[in-house]
Amino acid sequence: MRAIRLHAFGPADNLVLQETEDPRPGPGQVRIAVRAAGVHLLDTMLRQGLRGPAPAPPVLPTVPGREVAGVVDALGEGVDGSWLGKRVVAHLGFAPGGYAELAVTDADRLHAVPRNLDFAAAVAMIGTGRTAMGIVQFAEPGPGDVVVVPAAAGGIGTLLVQYARNAGATVIGLAGGPAKTARVAANGADLAVDYTAPDWPERLAAHRGEVTLVYDGVGGDVARTTVALLAPGGRHLVFGWSAQGPGSDSPYLVDGVSQNVLGPGMMRRAGGPDPVRTLELRALTEAAEGRLTPAVHRFPLAEAAAAHRALENRGTTGKVVLEP
Repeated sequence: MRAIRLHAFGPADNLVLQETEDPRPGPGQVRIAVRAAGVHLLDTMLRQGLRGPAPAPPVLPTVPGREVAGVVDALGEGVDGSWLGKRVVAHLGFAPGGYAELAVTDADRLHAVPRNLDFAAAVAMIGTGRTAMGIVQFAEPGPGDVVVVPAAAGGIGTLLVQYARNAGATVIGLAGGPAKTARVAANGADLAVDYTAPDWPERLAAHRGEVTLVYDGVGGDVARTTVALLAPGGRHLVFGWSAQGPGSDSPYLVDGVSQNVLGPGMMRRAGGPDPVRTLELRALTEAAEGRLTPAVHRFPLAEAAAAHRALENRGTTGKVVLEP
């Protein structure tokens, strides 16, 4: 099979397309003929040898990638035969192997892909959608809310804008540059603001006293500006801090206002015997029933390095997906 392999930590150009042996599923596992593989900001950190939230950097050489969708083409011992030939999507956890034509995972990680979802959309929902569902459970928007979504053209931001609009909230989406701002407006935001424009704080300040909820994956000066506009009792949910760089572990937080929702707390709130699966199912259901439509930025598998560079340089809109 063809796969993207990483032999040394470093820049995106270290990701190379190579021929390698086909993986074989072990007991309780399946093999997936991959049609779409998700690219995550964490992947760019692991490529550089940074651990981020992962238990450890990957062991080299490795095939990156932790989200795949495709068709089950082989079964390991003990796996229900009905999975063979099914359209499926799976998050591989911290196991690598997604940037490839074939990937192996445990059968209990699989979800059937609804017929009205393509593989790229399913990949977007199993990872990005899962996170979005985890975020909103901390602060469900409603008709009385004015919601600000920084990075509203990104994968999570796109879904948060749609979710808040569906709930009847007024939504202000922030994005960098006219093209991304236009996408945010087309996605349903009531106001789309270009935060690279010099007057963007003034445009946002026109809603002073009304902003009740900020879904913040950016941090830095953008967070400081938006949080300063929160009405009394307003909420600031932090799920990332991309403006502070991939090595940062210091999101912008205000005592009594901000809440960092990443980590174990998200899983505890989801509840149930398998909270990760609970959020995955919720995300896939929202997409299958037409309430959420993920934005997808597609690259051929061979252009994984270009996908990483674009993601790091904020040159993408929506979930980045590789297609073999």
